[in-house]
This record gives sequence, structure tokens and C-alpha cells, in this order.
Amino acid sequence: MAIDYDKDGNVATIRINRPDKLNALTLAMYDDLGRAFADANADNGVYAVVLTGAGDRAFCVGADLTESIPALAEGRFDISHWDSAHLKVGGFYKPVVSAIRGHCLGGGFEIMLATDIRIAAKDAQFQLPEAGHGFVPAGGTLVRLVRQIGYAHAMEIMITGEKFSATDMLARGVVNRIVEAAEVEATAQGLAARVAKLSPSAVQTIKEAALTLQHLPLAEAFHKEAALGQRTFTSEDARRGLAAFAERGKRK
Repeated sequence: MAIDYDKDGNVATIRINRPDKLNALTLAMYDDLGRAFADANADNGVYAVVLTGAGDRAFCVGADLTESIPALAEGRFDISHWDSAHLKVGGFYKPVVSAIRGHCLGGGFEIMLATDIRIAAKDAQFQLPEAGHGFVPAGGTLVRLVRQIGYAHAMEIMITGEKFSATDMLARGVVNRIVEAAEVEATAQGLAARVAKLSPSAVQTIKEAALTLQHLPLAEAFHKEAALGQRTFTSEDARRGLAAFAERGKRK
């Protein structure tokens, strides 16, 4: 199986495992990746997810040019078939930390944009080459990138087709941290484990708000924010948290 799924405590790790092909995704791998995300989402014991690629040469270079791209070009199926692999489906609010080594190109870049916290190796390389091949990065990027970073930066990345370094991506706000290649996955796992110790209902509500409120009219956004806040204030996690806080206060 070229998509590996493992669980350690409350953290699930999804690994794109085809290092000899720079973790290029076949049609079957896209399906398996979507199922791996669905499995993590359905498991109430998973509080955070780490997404990475096997080996040091690539996080993922996107669709396999010998299979997936020709299938799209010939109209055998629509790119929306890959929505679950690109997390373009609603209701996935568990936090995802990506660990990026080597090449992060095309569809791999697009999948990275679906993650919430991004740890990159110092020597990682990033590129959206689609415009040079006559098509566009429609795996979520046309929507996500201009919402996640500044317009001018997003346009430069999408329309020039140039390669960018990890330092470039950090400066533009695409990645969160740059570390040595040997430290990438450990850093991502540590962050995921830290997040997994927090209230899952609070963390997932924060992600839900970030994904659903930002483009609503202000009054409607505030109204929905209040509803989400009230949902967490009355949750079992909040009751436990407030009780623990009160108990600590009594000990002082």
C-alpha cells in the first residue's frame, strides 16, 4: 500500500510512501489518501494528524504524469474525484501538521495547502508548474492560496511556475517553520502531540471557524462565532477544564 496509516496515542500519521517515484500519486493512491483522511476524521480517538512523504527526496510531486494526468486530459474523470484527498470536503476540522522534505511540487503543494501547520526542511523546494504545462492547480490552490497569503505573493507562485526555496515560502507565509531535514518529522510529530493534549472540541471548533467564517458578512460571522463559542463553553471539555482550573486555584 503506497499510503501508510499509523496511529500513536491520539496522533495519526499518514505517509505517502512511493519514494522511488518522489511520492507521485497514482489514481489508486489518491483514493487511498482520501480514505486515510476519512479514517482519521471518523476516529474519535484521533485529535491531530501528521502528513508526510517517505524518504528525503520528496514530500510529494503531485499526480503521476504517466497515469493520473493523462486520465484527466483524456476526460476519463473529473478532478473533483480527488476532493477527499485534497481535503476539499466539508466537516474535516481535525488539525493536520505537514512534514515537508525535498520536493513539494504540483499536487503535492496543493495537498500541503490543505494542512494547518507546515514544517519544512531547509533544503525543501516548492513549485506550482501547472501553467507551463497548459493547465491550472485546481486541487484547492486556486481557492486556498489567495486566501492564505497575500495576493501578490500567491499570484507570483501560481503564474510564474518558478521554484521557490523553503526560505521563500517562510517569508511569504506558506510554511510555519524551517528546520534541518533530519528534524522535520520529529518537529511535526512534537507539534501534533502538543495539540493533541488540548481540548479536541476547542481545537476543532477553532479550525471550523477559520475555514467557515472569514468570508461571511461581518454581522453574520460574529453571530456564528458566538454560536460556536457557546457550543464549546457548554461542552464536556470545558466543564472538565474549568473544574481542573478551580482545583488548581484551591491548592495555591
